Amino acid sequence: MFDILTLNKIAACGLDQLDDDKYSITDNAQADADGIILRSFSMHDMELPASLKGVARAGAGTNNIPIDKCTQKGIVVFNTPGANANGVKELVVAGLLLASRKIVDGVNWAATLTGDDVGKQVEKGKSSFAGCEIKGKTLGVIGIGVLVANAARDLGMKVVGYDPYLSINAAWKLDSHVKKASGYQEIFETCDYITMHIPLTDDTRAFINEEALAQMKYGVKILNFSRGELVDNSAIKAAIASGKVSSYVVDFPSAETVNVPGIVAIPHLGASTEESEDNCAVMAASQLAEFLETGNVVNSVNLPNCSLADGGLGRLTVIHKNVPNMITQFTKVLADNDINIADMINKSKGDVAYSIFNADHEITDDVIAAIESVEGVLKARKIR
Repeated sequence: MFDILTLNKIAACGLDQLDDDKYSITDNAQADADGIILRSFSMHDMELPASLKGVARAGAGTNNIPIDKCTQKGIVVFNTPGANANGVKELVVAGLLLASRKIVDGVNWAATLTGDDVGKQVEKGKSSFAGCEIKGKTLGVIGIGVLVANAARDLGMKVVGYDPYLSINAAWKLDSHVKKASGYQEIFETCDYITMHIPLTDDTRAFINEEALAQMKYGVKILNFSRGELVDNSAIKAAIASGKVSSYVVDFPSAETVNVPGIVAIPHLGASTEESEDNCAVMAASQLAEFLETGNVVNSVNLPNCSLADGGLGRLTVIHKNVPNMITQFTKVLADNDINIADMINKSKGDVAYSIFNADHEITDDVIAAIESVEGVLKARKIR
């Protein structure tokens, strides 16, 4: 029986992926959980139980999870890339329209109207909220969001994209009319609208800064539905004040970006659809269950994807440092215990590696203890 702790309300269709005969679900944070499923709850100040084996984030971003701490403790962290992609795409499309037409300002103004002549007031005042159409304009997509790029094409926009890490599978799904830019500078210099679809890392923090803004067209409109910290707020406010940026739509409000003319701050609604929450919950629970029951890893942010078909009387998984001679030491422990390896796989991701062994004999606690005594092993676990 695996104990699962939920730190946020998780859609029932997700928790339904966990067999009642195999899983016990609780929201008691003091529980000695085998797995955690969460959405936005911050785990940074949370004491991680020694029993914890995996954390599944029902969403793409994992800034609320102490990744390095989990890795050092041999805890696998999962996310759900693509599960909320359509919900985000639709809000980005809305963002294109909000950036082009002063819809928010107009709605707020209309809400102040009183009297019997509201219709006349509307006709007299609506010119203050005129905007432009997106058809025929050029959208630059950084870190190509395939769904966004294709939707913009369907709306009559020209689309230029740049993503040095674009996968072949993603490229096949792109509209053939999406132009590949030579680099970020080409997007900055040529696009009327710019939308970002890149993760927040040390390299991308303040990606849109004073230097980047200086390269952009006058009156450019910028959309940020990825992470607030990708944009230098001081720089964007100065650019809006000067007219260099005509509109900034951001899904991550901050003290610096709320109540600023020219900035539309949306309260982090990118994945706030019933469908997205359901998709994320199902994927998170399924991935966590697959790992707990078989040891297979899919969509981990701190371990490599690694799967091995089930087989043999015994099954062993090891999270370890990616250094030479580790596999040799593991096989020696198994040989010393008269355990033959039927099949195995080893994958690495940066400084961390993951190994799965199928054996012709059940794995004992003594074997686990011996493997965990090997220098560089973060956690060993017997599946059976």
